[in-house]
Amino acid sequence: MNNNLKNAVENYVAANIMYFHEARIEKLKTLKLDNLLKRKNPYLYKAKDLNTPQAVVENLASAFMSSAEETMFGDWLEGLAIHVANIMYNGCKSGAEGIDLEMDKDGIHYFVSVKSGPNWSNSSSLKKLCENFSKARRIFKTSGNKTQCECIEGCCYGKDLTPLKSDGRYKLCGKLFWEFISGDPNLYTEIIQPLGKNAAYMNMEYKIEYDKMITRFSKDFGADYSDTDGNLLWNKILELNSGYPKGYKLDLL
Repeated sequence: MNNNLKNAVENYVAANIMYFHEARIEKLKTLKLDNLLKRKNPYLYKAKDLNTPQAVVENLASAFMSSAEETMFGDWLEGLAIHVANIMYNGCKSGAEGIDLEMDKDGIHYFVSVKSGPNWSNSSSLKKLCENFSKARRIFKTSGNKTQCECIEGCCYGKDLTPLKSDGRYKLCGKLFWEFISGDPNLYTEIIQPLGKNAAYMNMEYKIEYDKMITRFSKDFGADYSDTDGNLLWNKILELNSGYPKGYKLDLL
């Protein structure tokens, strides 16, 4: 990696990684026990033989925060990708619906949608992405631009050995994506080092808040969803998660 790009990446990470850690802590502080219980599958936790308040709470919180962190860090990596593309190819944040980045490279204008990993989509979300690409192409062409344009689904990690898709977009994952926006085939390995700098220190506050949340939720869960002998009240949990108000009636039933 050339020194200019290396310094730019290191400086960006140093100046911005705190925002990811702050977002995680803020997410923790907004969590409510009943909301977690409403969002997750109680049958799963019974099938896993989780029979103490702390065991259930730890599984609930871990599953929720893992999903939330993936989204938050994906957003953070999008910013890094745009920063890299801006330095190397004068790329910029796109104003087009569903498009994150626009850049010109080797005489071609690219519309790029940045995703965290390759398995982000279902059929409807992928259909929407393709519609956004088509709309961006159409507006670009009707504005009088003669430049060839291509659409890139860029994934920050993972791999896809058939990047050219039948609808005409390219799906570039991991090494191919970072090389595409930087011109550097090694960038995908180089960016991990600055991410780890001071990671233990930055995660310390999160761990303190996480442990406090587990302790607090475990206490509340035991008080609200356990009997006097410590048995979990699964029917009460299911009523919160899947029940309906008394008297609710659907004509279909």
